[in-house]
Order: sequence, then structure tokens, then C-alpha cells
Amino acid sequence: MRRFSTLPVLLIAVAACGGEEAMNQAASSEMDVASGDPLECYLARGTMAEATERPSPLRETDFSVGGHDGLLCYGAPSARGRGIMGELVVYGQPERIGADEPTTIHLSGPASVGGVDLEAGSYSIYAIPAEDEWQFFINSNWERWGVPIDESVRASEVGVFSAQPEHIDEFVETLTYSFVPMAENTMGDVVLQWENTQVKFHVHPGA
Repeated sequence: MRRFSTLPVLLIAVAACGGEEAMNQAASSEMDVASGDPLECYLARGTMAEATERPSPLRETDFSVGGHDGLLCYGAPSARGRGIMGELVVYGQPERIGADEPTTIHLSGPASVGGVDLEAGSYSIYAIPAEDEWQFFINSNWERWGVPIDESVRASEVGVFSAQPEHIDEFVETLTYSFVPMAENTMGDVVLQWENTQVKFHVHPGA
């Protein structure tokens, strides 16, 4: 499993020693995913070992588009007898579609996600689900706990796209994100599955 980010602790230590300028330099160095640093899932609370033992364990999905690596990180809740779509996942309101930290996507190079052009970097992804259409929001505010998704958080949105949910016959107990490559691994679909619902959106190389 990948190493989880310890950026908040690092920044506190640097700030204590060198002030704001040193903190900004450390953040720039740690977060420059285009520089070749390995992509990492962000951990807001606890240790890596604790994250793997959560009721909704932190999971990750690797992918590659246009020769650049990507990583999608999410907390994976299970149904455990609960109704999901329209109940636990409330229609018409912003949802992290995951648990704990926000669902995040990390890109080592430019990419188009759901038709939204993004530079190399890290982003959170939220959704407003509905029975017939889901709206997804890409947000530059990703180093935080996943909720609340209030107006101050939504002010950092950098793009929006929509996708249509599909019914699947097989019941999926635990939320899962996967990546289905296409065209000799130059592009592909991120596929979200939970309960009897599937939603997918396209990822292809950026300009």
C-alpha cells in the first residue's frame, strides 16, 4: 500500500522553525506531483495502520492516461443492511461519495476528467446524486475532512460535469471505484459501483 501523506505535521514543524515562507516552500515541494514525486493518498486523521482498520477503510485505484500516472483515493463504506441510493446517499445534496477524507484524484500530468481540463495536481471530487443524473464537482480544496460540504468549500470548485447512473443486477456491498482502460491504456473510465448503481466518467489525456 502507498505511503499516506504527512503534510500537515510537516508544515507545522517547518512553520515553527522557519515561519510562513519556509512553510510555503515545504508545501510547494511536497505537493508538486508533476516533479516526479510518487502520488499519495491524503490522510487527515490517525495513522496509516488505523486507516486500514477503519469501518470504511481507505482505498486507492491506480490508473494511467497519456503516459501520466493517476491515483484515486476514497473511504470505502459498506451497506451493512442499509438502503444506499436515495437514503444514505441523499439525492439532491452534495455528497463525498466515500467516507472520512474527501474522495480525491491525484494527477502527475494534465488530464481531462469528465470533460473538465485539469493540470497536474490534486483535487477532491464531490457529487450531487439524483435518480436520473449525477453532477460531479472537482474542487481544489482536498486536504481536509470530507464534510461538511458548505459554501466555503464549494467556493473552491474548478469544474463540473454530469454522468448518468445505471442499474446493475449484482449487489455491490462496499463502495468501489475502479478504472477501465481503453485505447491501449491511453484513456479510460472511472467506474463507481455501490448497491445496484453504477456511475462512470471518462478520463483522457490533457492538452
